Formats: sequence, structure tokens, C-alpha cells
Amino acid sequence: MIRLLVLPATLLVLALMVAPLLVLARYSLNIFSPTELMIAAVTPENYRLAVADPYYRGIMGTTLQVAALCTGLSLVAAFPAAYALARMTGRWKSVLVLLTVFPLMVGNVVRAAGWMILLGNDGVDNAVLGALGLTKGPVQLIYTPGAVVAGIVTVVLPYMILTLAAVIEAIPRSAEEAAANLGARPITVFRRVVLPLALPGVAAGCALVFILCMNAYATPVLLGGSQFKMMAPAIYEQFVRATNWPFGAALAFILLAVTLTLTLAGSALLARGGRRVA
Repeated sequence: MIRLLVLPATLLVLALMVAPLLVLARYSLNIFSPTELMIAAVTPENYRLAVADPYYRGIMGTTLQVAALCTGLSLVAAFPAAYALARMTGRWKSVLVLLTVFPLMVGNVVRAAGWMILLGNDGVDNAVLGALGLTKGPVQLIYTPGAVVAGIVTVVLPYMILTLAAVIEAIPRSAEEAAANLGARPITVFRRVVLPLALPGVAAGCALVFILCMNAYATPVLLGGSQFKMMAPAIYEQFVRATNWPFGAALAFILLAVTLTLTLAGSALLARGGRRVA
């Protein structure tokens, strides 16, 4: 009976995810042809070119740096909010949950457009800085790495808050009270009680956010400009502008492999750290 209940979801995943990935994997082994689009072959040449090209190595490095920074900032910003949300009771908790979820109802492009209005040379931030006499002219806020990081963090922050809050809510409040009664300071209670017990949520939240950051597309394109390159826009350029589907497919699988490898490695390290603390 249980297998029958799982069957529809399994078939849906196979049809919508596994099958396209298999087709993409086959494309990545073909040879690009400007006249025929691609020639059927079985060669790892596209992967070799992608790994050997310093341009794409640089893009991968930028993507990793941005993803790691955004994940760290999201964790630091989300933990206090998640703790407050988990310990809150009454109707206000439902209101705050809805407010946390509400940004997820707005598309990334719309949110990036809002950041463009704020950070543009004629935007709100520059207008305020000029009115206060802090600047003599427009400050370049948009089309910078900082703008991309800020935009991505606002996109992924709700995911981190909700994931952490779900785990912290399961931590007995009595454990914190017992530590406090034994003379532990609030920072010690957090470090020795809350954080170790919340590590599964930290691992899950960081894994989810890191994957989203590694695959960000709209925010880097709209807030980073043409000079700021990350992997997802680079893959899009190969498929749409260069029409080099084999090379774009190889880049996609390299991004997938790097993301999964680092995500699994980070989760394993956090799990090992949790066992040591316990």
C-alpha cells in the first residue's frame, strides 16, 4: 500500500527531473557544430575545455565565494529571528510566519527590480544620501558584488528562518531553563545547549540555501550587470546566445557536481561536529 502511495510522486520525479537530466547528460558528450548545432558523439572534450578554461574557472570561483558568503550571512541573520519565532506563542506567531513566507510569493525578478529602484544612481538610497549631504554625487551601489550578495540574501533568508525555526521549536525549553538554573549565562546556554541541538536545522538550512545561491540567475544578472559573472547566467549564455548546447550541458553538470559535493561535505562536517558536542 505504501509503495502504491509513493508511486505517483516517483513517476513525476522521473518524468520531470531524471529524464531531462539524462538527455542533458547525453548532449554534454556531443560535439558543437555552428551549422548543425551539434554532432552526435561520445567525448569528454566539453568537460575538459570547461575545466581547463581559466575564464570558467574564475566564474566558478566567484559563484562559490558568493554562495558561501550569502549562506553565512543568511545563517547569522536568520538564527535570532528563527529562535524568536520558535519560542513565540499565540496569534502573533501565525502573523510572523505569514510575514516570513510572504516574500516567497514574490518572484526573484520583481524583488531584483525593487533593489534596482533602491540602489540605482537615481534611486532612493542615493537620493537620501544626497539630501543628507553625505555625498556630492551618485554612489555606485548597483552593478556591484555587494548588490548581488544583498539581493541573494534577501531571497534565501526566509528559507533559512523557516528551516531553523522548525528545529528550534522541537528543542525543549526546559533544557535551556535547566542550564540557566545551573548558572549558565545566556551566551553559554546558546553555545552549549541551543546550538548543538539545532545543528540538524543548521545543516539542512545551509544545504538548501547554498544550493539556491549556487544556482542564482535573475539576481546576479539584474544587480551584477554584464561584468559580474556567475555560473547560472554563463550556462544560459551558452544555450541561448552561443547555441552551444553540448558545452552548456557540460557546464551545467559541472555546476551540479560541485554543488552536490560541497553540500554533502558540509552536511557531513556539521553532523560530525554535532556528534562531538553531544
